[in-house]
Amino acid sequence: MNKEKSVREPLFHVAKRTEISTKRQIFARVIAALIGILITCLICLIVYGCDPITVLAEVWKGNFGTERNRWLLLRDTALLLGVGLALIPSFKMKFWNLGGNGQILIGGLVTIACMRSLGGTMPDGVVWIIMLLSSVICGAIWAVIPAIFKAFFKTNESLFTLMMNYIAAGLVVYAIKEWSGSKGSGSLSTIKTANLPKIGGNEYLLIIIVVAIVCALMFAYMKYSKHGYEVSVVGESENTARYIGINVKKTIIRTLILSGALCGLMGFLIAGAKDHTINADAAKNMGFTAIIAVWLAKMNPLGTIASSFGVIFITNGIKNLQTTVGVTDNSVSNMIVGIMYFCLIGCEFFVYYALKLKAKKQVGAGASPAPAAKEE
Repeated sequence: MNKEKSVREPLFHVAKRTEISTKRQIFARVIAALIGILITCLICLIVYGCDPITVLAEVWKGNFGTERNRWLLLRDTALLLGVGLALIPSFKMKFWNLGGNGQILIGGLVTIACMRSLGGTMPDGVVWIIMLLSSVICGAIWAVIPAIFKAFFKTNESLFTLMMNYIAAGLVVYAIKEWSGSKGSGSLSTIKTANLPKIGGNEYLLIIIVVAIVCALMFAYMKYSKHGYEVSVVGESENTARYIGINVKKTIIRTLILSGALCGLMGFLIAGAKDHTINADAAKNMGFTAIIAVWLAKMNPLGTIASSFGVIFITNGIKNLQTTVGVTDNSVSNMIVGIMYFCLIGCEFFVYYALKLKAKKQVGAGASPAPAAKEE
């Protein structure tokens, strides 16, 4: 005796939304931020013994409490934005460039090398130009190496660019040991010559202005230039790009030259205008953090401004809270920042997809139920 097997419909299923309104996107992100804040307050209450009002107050003070904090917020936002702008072309092309840290380090390393060897021997203006060109070129070279292997040999760009980070960090450590001598401490002292100039006596303004210009140029470049169009087409489908006459290999290489050059520029600003020295942690993992900002902004240069600001606001605020409660261990603060990131990224699922419950089957008044299976 054979019987038809009945398939049980799941209680709910995931369906892609056909229409995605701006209001829905904003609402989902606001809810995600509120959930992240609630979890943060709960963790701080358990670990630090701080009530929610204190937590929110210290996070606010960490960003707007003093004039210096406000400038630091703008400077750090600008640097993260700059790295995000560097990653946008490659990510839009679906070339997953995880080597932002290494490209920043190489740009900063050659900047410090120029400051050490040329500072004081020629006019600062000439040294600055050499520093700028060297950092941009070296950053581009560091990015184009994996691009060439991807274009011609189809290597995995994620692993390749990631490994380039370790090589760059090793080169920085080696250079520091050489410059500080065999009996050195392994760290490089602050360089006093050929530092990038302050604008109106403000040490943060140069970085902010440069990144603002880069942001405007990147927006126009990606939206109106031929290369920006080619990047979008290659990202959608390489076969389509080839069909309409786009040279995919050249586009990949050209895009990574642009991406690496901008990362090198950020290394130039970090080493020449911010730190005036170099170490293996000079990039502060911005090459990875910028991916979050770019992803939240849907690879839009102008949207990356807001997402970068939000990421830095959370990071600086939690650091200030940690300092206030007298905790030196970064594990809890890193966990809190990670939870906030998780909430913001996780809300993207509910923006583009909906959970639909199983619909109840009803038999109409004039309809007859389905016949039962025949028994043999």
